[in-house]
Amino acid sequence: MSADPLLIAATAARNKAFAPYSQFKVGAAVETVDGQIISGCNIEIASFGLTMCAERVALFKAVSDGQRKFRRIAVVTDTPQIVTPCGACRQVIWELAGDIEVMLRTLKGDQYVISANELLPYAFDATVLQKK
Repeated sequence: MSADPLLIAATAARNKAFAPYSQFKVGAAVETVDGQIISGCNIEIASFGLTMCAERVALFKAVSDGQRKFRRIAVVTDTPQIVTPCGACRQVIWELAGDIEVMLRTLKGDQYVISANELLPYAFDATVLQKK
């Protein structure tokens, strides 16, 4: 595993995931512009619609702690291929963090870096809601 503290935190968070039904454990960590790292894991509920993804947990924790400016987010999975965030997480990343770097990594070391804008082109955000 890379010595990047963000990836280390996302990997550690994955180990805390609560996924008793799917066994699909995901860890995420977000880095603030001042270098703080806040992590989160997915939390699965039997009523799957209430499940919370790791990316949203990390960002919600950061925002609830008063953080508002982010540099990048990392997402770690134990899958044969790189997994991108779901649509809801893409929207939350865009809304709360803007066009940040998104690092996607598997436990075996495959990695891909993409921008939030590339993940969610033509995003629906506050600019759509502004009155003219």
